[in-house]
Amino acid sequence: MPSLHEVQHAFRSSLVERDDGAAAAFVIVDGLEPARRLSIYRNTFVSNLTNALRLSYPAVHRLVGAEFFQGAAQVFVHERPPAGAYLDEYGGDFADFLARFPPAASLPYLPDVARVEWAVNRALHAPDVKPLDVAQLAHVDPAHHDRVSFVAHQAVSILRVAYPADAIWRAVLEQDDAALSAIDLATGPAWLLVERTAGRVEVTRLDEHAWRFAAELFAGQPLGTALDSADGVEASALLAEHFAAGRFIAFTLDAPGHTQEQAQETFL
Repeated sequence: MPSLHEVQHAFRSSLVERDDGAAAAFVIVDGLEPARRLSIYRNTFVSNLTNALRLSYPAVHRLVGAEFFQGAAQVFVHERPPAGAYLDEYGGDFADFLARFPPAASLPYLPDVARVEWAVNRALHAPDVKPLDVAQLAHVDPAHHDRVSFVAHQAVSILRVAYPADAIWRAVLEQDDAALSAIDLATGPAWLLVERTAGRVEVTRLDEHAWRFAAELFAGQPLGTALDSADGVEASALLAEHFAAGRFIAFTLDAPGHTQEQAQETFL
C-alpha cells in the first residue's frame, strides 16, 4: 500500500513534470487508460492556472491576444508551478518570465506592463490593516527620530519601469485606442506609486527624487538614512503626505548600532 506522500508526489510529477510513470500505477483503468485520465487532470490544472494569470494580467492578455497568452502561460506554468493553493498569489514572477520569453521580444514594454499589473493585484488582495496612528510618534524622543523606521502597508508599493507602462496599462483596460497610439515609448522611465484607496487601486507617477525618498521609507530604512538621501525634495511635506494617505501601519525604533533586523521595539 503506497503512502499518501508517495501518491501525492506521483501525481505532482504527472501534473507539473508531465511524467505519468509513477501515477499511472495508482489509476484504475475502468474503461479509460491511465494516461488519458491523467491528461484530463493535467489539462484542468494548466487551464485553472492560466485563468488565474489572465485575471491578474488582463492588460497583458489584451495586448498579446488569447492564443499568445495561453501559449506563454502554459510554458510559465510548467516552469513555475504554484507553491501554494491561494491562486491570487500565483504569478508574481510572470513579468520576469516575459522578459526572457523569446516570442515576447518584439514587445519590450510587455514585462513592465506586467509589473504594474502585479503591483495592482497585490494592492487589491492585501489585507485591511489600520494605518499608523501618527500620535504614537509623539512618544519618541526627538533625539531618536533618526532611528525610526516605518512599516509600509501591504497595499502600497513602488516600482520603476523603463517604459510608460502605466499609460499603456490604463489605455488598454479603458480600450482607448487613441490614447494607446499616442504613447511614446521613449518617454520612460516612469517612477510609480501603487496603492489601494477607498476600495480602488491608484497608480500614480512620482518624480524621481520623491520616489527614491519613498523607496527608502517603504524599504524600512531608518528615517535618518532616508533623509540623508532626500536631495531635491521637501522631505517633511512628503512624509506628511505618506502619513495622511495611511501608507504606513507601524514603526520600529532601532537600537543604536544595531541592524534593521535587530530593531527592539515595534509601535502599531
